[in-house]
Amino acid sequence: MIKILMIEDDIELAEMLIEYLSKFQIEVKNIDEPYLALSTLNIQRFDLIILDLTLPNMDGIDVCREILAKHKIPIIISSARSDVADKVTALKMGAEDYLPKPYDPRELEARISTVLRRYKIKPKTEQKNDFRVDKDGMQIFFKDKKLEFTNAEFGILSYLIQKRGFVISREELIMNVDAINEDSSNKSIDVIIFRIRHKIEDNPKEPKYIFSIRGIGYKLER
Repeated sequence: MIKILMIEDDIELAEMLIEYLSKFQIEVKNIDEPYLALSTLNIQRFDLIILDLTLPNMDGIDVCREILAKHKIPIIISSARSDVADKVTALKMGAEDYLPKPYDPRELEARISTVLRRYKIKPKTEQKNDFRVDKDGMQIFFKDKKLEFTNAEFGILSYLIQKRGFVISREELIMNVDAINEDSSNKSIDVIIFRIRHKIEDNPKEPKYIFSIRGIGYKLER
């Protein structure tokens, strides 16, 4: 699956694009705060960035400049700013494309496909997957073997599987896993992760699947 970081403070637009692009094996993570987006790029891998220019706390041109100085990743500018100077500056700086708002989501998908072909990035449709989730039966199969989980363990692991490759904070787990009480502490999440690791890892102290991201949370690989 193609993974895109969107830096966009129009939340309604971002949600619409996330839903639309998901139809094309494109998973989009939107962050509306530029400094947080820049930090995320240091710990997560993305195939492409969709960048708005009018952002809080930091101008989009400066965000573009900082990304290109540290990362080799294609950028599509998505902006309502009509100043030709912005477009020229962004493209000369190294952005791959500039898409003025408003636009049809179909055009954005077409431009993403064009840029990714240029970078020879394709959806990984045959990626090996050691996990299979049966949500209706609340069961998880690991290497075709059914594992026994508590509701909390099932909820956390299935959420991590859904967000494979992304760093997930403890707070995000608490808010998105129904079996976890919203008043739960970060420590309780760590305890549940510890139990899950003992069921899926050959050596829980040297995990190959669930990795701890210091100061943030966890990430599921493979």
